[in-house]
Formats: sequence, C-alpha cells, structure tokens
Amino acid sequence: MNYGEVLRYHREKANLNLTQLAKAIGTSQQNVSRWEKNEVIPSIEFCVKLANFYGITLDELIGRKP
Repeated sequence: MNYGEVLRYHREKANLNLTQLAKAIGTSQQNVSRWEKNEVIPSIEFCVKLANFYGITLDELIGRKP
C-alpha cells in the first residue's frame, strides 16, 4: 500500500468523509483528497495531527510495521 491508500484506510476505518476529517485536523477537504491521491505529501505537522487524531503512531500512519 502507498501512503495515500494508508491515509484513506485510516479515514474510512474511522467512518469519516473527507470534509469531516479536514475539519477535525484544521485543513481543507482538497488537501486531504490530494494526500490520498498521492498528489501531495502531508507536512510533518499534519502527519502528527493525523496520528494523534487516530490514536496511532506515525509509523502506523504511513503503513510501516514495527
């Protein structure tokens, strides 16, 4: 899985649409969509926000297994 697919997986697992997630972490729906399509890599700031929001590690957020 690429990072966009992993980001989409976590969002869908949380039963959120793009707009709901964007609002929860303080970004736009367009940004979340571009991350999931692998058009743009989220900044480390947003990676930390996403990991904290989902209650997972940064490694889990990007699909790395310990």
